[in-house]
Amino acid sequence: MNLLFDAPSPVVAGISGHDAGAPVRRVFCVGRNYAAHAREMGKDPDREPPFFFTKWAEAVVPSGSTIPYPQATEDYHWEIELVVLIGKSGIHIAADDARDYIAGYGVGLDMTRRDLQAQAKEMGRPWDTGKNVVQSAPLAPLHLVKDVGHIDKGRIALEVNGDLKQEGDIADLIWSIDEVIEHLSGLYRLEQGDLIYTGTPAGVGACKPGDRLIGRVEGLSDLDITIGPREA
Repeated sequence: MNLLFDAPSPVVAGISGHDAGAPVRRVFCVGRNYAAHAREMGKDPDREPPFFFTKWAEAVVPSGSTIPYPQATEDYHWEIELVVLIGKSGIHIAADDARDYIAGYGVGLDMTRRDLQAQAKEMGRPWDTGKNVVQSAPLAPLHLVKDVGHIDKGRIALEVNGDLKQEGDIADLIWSIDEVIEHLSGLYRLEQGDLIYTGTPAGVGACKPGDRLIGRVEGLSDLDITIGPREA
């Protein structure tokens, strides 16, 4: 069958130390998965089941990018996260088996139009316009499990213009990565190339055009992003 339009090129995430890249299928994000961040957002950090939201794959852009300050917001926030790459298909995955499905890890940002998210919360509406934003899921080169092992602890931090804004430890996740995979795979069949942004520690805040954001997770490649002019 002929196509009415040209098919878009796939989004491919770089792999540190390898020529190959990982085609990105879907982006899942975990909400409020650090206790201190839950508190700063006005919620109790309890162990109710985790919840998820999504972004388009095209929201993923590589480290070194300049991303636009998006339209329709005056309160664009950073959120530094550990990202998990799924390496094989699975459904109803037990937490004890979750690591068999992880291909790698990376450092990502879940950029958020906080004012639109707040409006959606107040009106009981979905978060899509606040979260699923152009180039809002920057991602550093991924590291394969065979190269770095599994990550369940270690420092996670974000600097903005050289100032430390967020800092925590992966061990402080309310729901561990294994538990997140168990819950998410009970909702969707996970597939190769799916990315899971696992949550952000406290210290989220608003950026402005010209800001440079550097995200770090111990043992992984840094993420370096600049905020560009407002999207036309």
